[in-house]
Amino acid sequence: MKYVIDFGPLPALPVVGGSDRFPVGRIYCVGRNYAGHAREMGHDPDREPPFFFMKPANAIVPNGATIPYPQATKDLHHEIELVVALGKGGADIPVAKALDHVWGYGVGLDMTRRDLQGEAKKMGRPWEMGKGFDHSAPCTALLPASKIAHPAKGAIWLKVNGTVKQKGDLAEMIWNVPETISYLSGLVTLQPGDLIYSGTPAGVGPVKPGDKLEGHVDGVGDLTVTYAN
Repeated sequence: MKYVIDFGPLPALPVVGGSDRFPVGRIYCVGRNYAGHAREMGHDPDREPPFFFMKPANAIVPNGATIPYPQATKDLHHEIELVVALGKGGADIPVAKALDHVWGYGVGLDMTRRDLQGEAKKMGRPWEMGKGFDHSAPCTALLPASKIAHPAKGAIWLKVNGTVKQKGDLAEMIWNVPETISYLSGLVTLQPGDLIYSGTPAGVGPVKPGDKLEGHVDGVGDLTVTYAN
């Protein structure tokens, strides 16, 4: 098949221990999925239904990259997250079957232009441009669930220039991974290749040109990216 324009390569992530790659279809992100982060953003952490926003697949940035500081912002923020990679799709997936749809896991950053997001919220407008911009979804190589099972607890943290800024535990998620998959599949039909960024613990904060970000999730991996001066 020929296309009328050059669309570029399919967004994909490497797989730990192999040469094959995982194709990235859509990126769904869960908002305010840790109580501490909900509080620091001025919201009640009660267990309300989860909500979601999206990033484009080509916002993926590989581990170890140097990233250009994004345009149109003076308040870029870091948000470290466990990334869930789906190998099977489906609609209305029961919670008890949800993990059967997971291919693997990674460590990601939901980078946020907080000033754009905040202004959009004040005006009652969508805030996709605060979230779904170029280079806004750094992610490690993926680890197959067949090798590490399904992490439900363990440390998650982020350092900026060697100083810990975010620290939490996967067990602190308000909606855990199977619950999140099940709920999201009631809103859209999930597809193989979809990624779910599962939310961030408290401690989000600003990133400046030249900053080095180091993220970690126990049993899943380590992510390092640097912002260009």
